[in-house]
Amino acid sequence: MKMTVLSLTSAALLVGAGAFATSAQAQQSFGYPQGYVGGDAMFWSLDPDRGSSRDDVGLRLRGGAQFNDYFALEGHLGTGGSDGGAELDYLAGAYAKGIIPIAPEVRLYGLAGFTEVEFNSNRESDFSYGAGAEMDVAQNLSLGADYMRYLDKSAYAFDAASVGLRYRF
Repeated sequence: MKMTVLSLTSAALLVGAGAFATSAQAQQSFGYPQGYVGGDAMFWSLDPDRGSSRDDVGLRLRGGAQFNDYFALEGHLGTGGSDGGAELDYLAGAYAKGIIPIAPEVRLYGLAGFTEVEFNSNRESDFSYGAGAEMDVAQNLSLGADYMRYLDKSAYAFDAASVGLRYRF
């Protein structure tokens, strides 16, 4: 009886390891350049130097092209959310994305570029930067999270933490 349980357990482990290896190999088979699109819940914060901060949740769409394992270009479009006197009309930005593969299915990344943001019909643009991580949950689908500093002005800062899905095609 013990030998049968041990054999079944060993067989299950071998099948699981084989499936993991096949999945990892399949994920590496994408050719470059590789396009992608994604959607995120964006938890934004507008922090003035004086007064209380404004926080809410919006929606961010992102898309880009990954040129190799280490570099991509990415764009963000976001909107939504209103807290007291601050309403996010939109944000639009373009970024260079540096990627550090940790494992075949896990990556860390950094973003740097420029963003235009409009709050209450007042438009501002600035250098933007951020960092994040993503993990493949299927062959062409990733779950990710990042933190961005979209605006850093002398009177206020606009930041957002986002979590969402990315689809590679």
